[in-house]
Amino acid sequence: MLAPQSRTARDAALHAVADALSARTDEILAANVQDVARARATGTPEAVVDRLTLTAERVAAIASDVRDVVALPDPVGEVVRGRTLPNGLDLRQVRVPLGVVGIIYEARPNVTVDAAALCLKSGNAVLLRGSSSAYASNTALVGVLRDALHEAGLPADCVQLVPGEGRESATELMRARGLVDVLIPRGGASLIRSVVEQSTVPVIETGVGNCHVYVDASADLDMAVDVLVNSKAQRPSVCNAAETVLVHADVAEAFLPRALDALAAAGVTVHGDASWQRADARVVPATVEDWGTEYLSYDIAAAVVPDLEAAVAHIREWTSGHTEAIVSRDAAAARRFTALVDSTAVMVNASTRFTDGGQFGFGAEIGISTQKLHARGPMGLPELTATKYVVTGDGHTRD
Repeated sequence: MLAPQSRTARDAALHAVADALSARTDEILAANVQDVARARATGTPEAVVDRLTLTAERVAAIASDVRDVVALPDPVGEVVRGRTLPNGLDLRQVRVPLGVVGIIYEARPNVTVDAAALCLKSGNAVLLRGSSSAYASNTALVGVLRDALHEAGLPADCVQLVPGEGRESATELMRARGLVDVLIPRGGASLIRSVVEQSTVPVIETGVGNCHVYVDASADLDMAVDVLVNSKAQRPSVCNAAETVLVHADVAEAFLPRALDALAAAGVTVHGDASWQRADARVVPATVEDWGTEYLSYDIAAAVVPDLEAAVAHIREWTSGHTEAIVSRDAAAARRFTALVDSTAVMVNASTRFTDGGQFGFGAEIGISTQKLHARGPMGLPELTATKYVVTGDGHTRD
């Protein structure tokens, strides 16, 4: 069992993992070459191939991330709350590992190591089921992890790769209730929906990101352009990239030309409503489908709204509940927006790209949860724990 292991033992094992990744980089890259070649041979888009590809620099970064996890505070044993009851009983609520965590995820091999490191740090065993496109890479990485754990004196089976590349292995994992304590899907909308709908194991639902930027009537327009372009174009293929911009009608005439030029310079195609279309011939007419689309590309939907309430109504109808941003110099408007918008994160005068465990100071993350159970938002180490009550008496009996 991993849970009773001390923090010292778990941290030493993670240091051993980081060292092994560095020492066996050539072996890992040789396996990755097989996956990349197969992906290209089957016509996989280059953006996906890039996410799949490992280099010596990327492996070094993965090893560095593991060392960063070692430095994070250990959540296991943390007292969430505690007090002495009137009858003299000592009551403590403490963090404990979830147990066996299953992760179903898509192409990025770095997730294999990130997920394993976070689970080990928080005292959990982990079952990893990556995509078939990264099977050779994941097999090599898990082999390195298991060898390092064994050499560090921890059970190698704390980290396991679910065997098989077909759907059957994922289905088996989803139906392993009683053997797996929680399942976390990490990937696109179809993967997450499939796991949520088919799993008999409890699921922590990570979410897709149909994120919005709302430019209020009082916005500093230079700031608004910067926030919008960064939210959309700094890295468009991730879940915290903006997919829709909404602009208050009072500033539309001044803001739209500036925004369109800046977005065009960043290579972004605007799918806009009639107001945006009138502002520039480059705008593609928006359809109903655009409002609900997570593009993950250099595309953005755009609309002009009459007021803040209309912006909130649009967001409520179309958001995935991930991240929304308001750009405004009006403190009352910002407070109203943050109160009315029910998403995992709400940004005021800041890019949506900040919704991230590392940016929030949590260290690495297992994913970003958009549900409303115990984990919501970037899931760091505390979110990979449950709690239990430890009650200490002195022969107490209940009347």
